[in-house]
Amino acid sequence: MDPEFWQSRWQANEIGFHEGRANDLLVRHLHRLGLTPGARIFVPLCGKARDLPWLVEQGFRVVGVELSVIAVGQLFAEIGKVPKIERMDGLTRYEADGLTVFAGDFFALDGETLGRVDAVYDRASLVALPGGMRDRYAAKLRELAPDAPRLLITFDYDQTLADGPPFATGEGEVRRLFGQDYAAELLEQRDVEGGLKGKVPATEAAWLLRPGA
Repeated sequence: MDPEFWQSRWQANEIGFHEGRANDLLVRHLHRLGLTPGARIFVPLCGKARDLPWLVEQGFRVVGVELSVIAVGQLFAEIGKVPKIERMDGLTRYEADGLTVFAGDFFALDGETLGRVDAVYDRASLVALPGGMRDRYAAKLRELAPDAPRLLITFDYDQTLADGPPFATGEGEVRRLFGQDYAAELLEQRDVEGGLKGKVPATEAAWLLRPGA
């Protein structure tokens, strides 16, 4: 997706994708990652999701990356935290009380800068990307956190009836992108109430991806 598209969405406050609470699929299935308190969870393309402070409240350390500086600023403001800010080469690091967010391009993040990752939570990253970018995204995520289990949230619908984002990412696409290196288990699948954007019948699914196909 063109970075200017997402920057313009945040500037215009067109953020219908933002949930004002922790995602209920995350709440129900987080335990399947098998994490212990203090584990470090990576959330790519995190926006200002309430999932991040919720994860911190559960005793985890959380690190995200988000293109929009507006989103990052709003995240810390809305949870009442004043972050320490460090400008880096191509990225800006915001950190406060167990929550770290890198503002900048996900693809500019490297493993040394990111640090240890014990698990990945992806609710709004993969589904935000059109088909042409998904392979690059999957490869980069594998580079950053090769041995970390992932909790992945996806949508599926007839994309001839509506276009994304979020883009349709069905079982076949999940297994194509990750099946070679990760065992994929479907944890839950449900209908999207009222349809996607109130227009198209759709399903939402939670996947557990574990290293070792």
